[in-house]
Amino acid sequence: MIRVLIADDHPVVRDGLVAVLGTQPDFVVVGEASSGNEMIEQALRLTPDVILLDLEMPGMDGVQALRELCVRQPDARVLAFTAFDTDERIVGAIRAGALGYLLKGAPRDELFNAIRVVSRGDSLLQPVVQSRLMDHLREERDRTPVEALTPREEQVLRLMAEGKTNKEIAAALSITERTVKFHVGAIFGKLGATNRTEAVRLAAQRGLVEL
Repeated sequence: MIRVLIADDHPVVRDGLVAVLGTQPDFVVVGEASSGNEMIEQALRLTPDVILLDLEMPGMDGVQALRELCVRQPDARVLAFTAFDTDERIVGAIRAGALGYLLKGAPRDELFNAIRVVSRGDSLLQPVVQSRLMDHLREERDRTPVEALTPREEQVLRLMAEGKTNKEIAAALSITERTVKFHVGAIFGKLGATNRTEAVRLAAQRGLVEL
């Protein structure tokens, strides 16, 4: 059985969730909370498998409560279930420790699946939420100042932008391929890239190279 704690300040919503979750043989609602403080108290006392958490509640809101709970109970498995789809809410909840983020209005099957996924300790984000999160993180990364490249790294980057291989870069700069790989790795780290194409694209966006 997956033991669920519902935290939402609207009694009608809680009643509806209790009824809906009751249709599944592997779910049992072990508690209800109407505020952030109450959620923390019940989570510590009941140790549910999944906490279904609304983010907008009186007093301590859901994100604040989640942050405090994860300090006191690091293995808490929380699914944010809310009507809010703003970047601030999404990023705040994920950084606070939520394993999943589901918007109210999602089909029942999506809710059931999300609870089961989170109960296993896995993460789940709705496609629309994942897209918003990735857009926000990309914008945040683009606003973050890039650690200055060394003169040699700048040379390597310009040759990368010309499409040259590590071997060709090594020959052009009279250095070993191993040294080129070291510089390429440093460039990836400073730009926040995972491959050469992304590194060149990010460098072009920041005006470090011309395509």
